[in-house]
Amino acid sequence: MAATESTMPPLGTPAPDFDLPDTNPPGRRVALKDFADRDALVVMFLCNHCPFVKHIQAELASLARDYLPRGVGFVAISSNDVTTHPDDAPDKMTVTANEAGWPFPYLYDESQQTAKAFGAACTPDFFLYDRDRRLAYRGQLDDSRPGSAAPITGADLRAAIDAVLAGRPAPEPQKPSVGCNIKWKPGNDPAYA
Repeated sequence: MAATESTMPPLGTPAPDFDLPDTNPPGRRVALKDFADRDALVVMFLCNHCPFVKHIQAELASLARDYLPRGVGFVAISSNDVTTHPDDAPDKMTVTANEAGWPFPYLYDESQQTAKAFGAACTPDFFLYDRDRRLAYRGQLDDSRPGSAAPITGADLRAAIDAVLAGRPAPEPQKPSVGCNIKWKPGNDPAYA
């Protein structure tokens, strides 16, 4: 299983705008402005087939259930090329979100422009923005990986969210997330742009 690390954009970077179709539930669009009333926002780049994402699906649902009532917004985005990875198609995203019990939108970034704007590189890739939508944390959920003995706790992201809600900087060091690379369409891979 090949692993790619997140790119770790500079802290303080403003959240890129987005307006994408939702698959959880399907039939609506979700934009950055829809989270204006939230005290913090977690943006997660996920996909259906990745073993790294499958490994943490239940914790993502638990994390959102714990923090949604505390004023934190959550949104997941899948940017994979569904031509080469049909298991990541929007209809299957709906199934994945329902089976995982995700209480947050799961958006489809068909053009891959949103992933590029965020600097997303892998699934999962996590970005936490403060009230002013400045990047406060980017990195791993926790130390657990598929096949490792480390428990799935969400410790790193939970500590970062707690700090942001308390008006403090997220703890350092921030370790990169590790997962499957985003499946870029031909000519879209930012590494070769």
